[in-house]
Amino acid sequence: MPSSRTIEIPVSINPTDAIRAMREIGESKKWSMKKIDGSTIVQRWAIIVPLTRSTRVLGLQVEGGKSDGLLLRTWSYVPGSAGRISFVSFSIPDFFDGREWESFLNEWISILPRCPWKWSFMERSIIGYLLPEFRISRKKFSNEGVKISKWKRAD
Repeated sequence: MPSSRTIEIPVSINPTDAIRAMREIGESKKWSMKKIDGSTIVQRWAIIVPLTRSTRVLGLQVEGGKSDGLLLRTWSYVPGSAGRISFVSFSIPDFFDGREWESFLNEWISILPRCPWKWSFMERSIIGYLLPEFRISRKKFSNEGVKISKWKRAD
């Protein structure tokens, strides 16, 4: 089994949009992919007490070819009393890391219906305006080679 690294990023998009974008890339590149269903543990805060819950995870894994082992997992949950926040988790095989990964990530971002690291004022207010996830999202995308100052949707 090849070694890989995993990156988990908070995003402003729905899990279905994340999966759809990866599926479109895979179909255009004729990748063989399989669906993944699962669950993950999340923390929800009730006043000052964290409650551990399980949430559904959707995913796609590439099988075979140059990007064999590339995996996208995505989920969303309500961290407080209102507002949903979503996460994407990529498992990137070592041989796919580098320019190929950066190219894939930029293509994936360009297919999304909205900028994944930007939330509206209303969304931030409902979720919790000062949550660190908003800053973490921009930082992680930037660290992966994405130019966060300019987002263009592919037409």
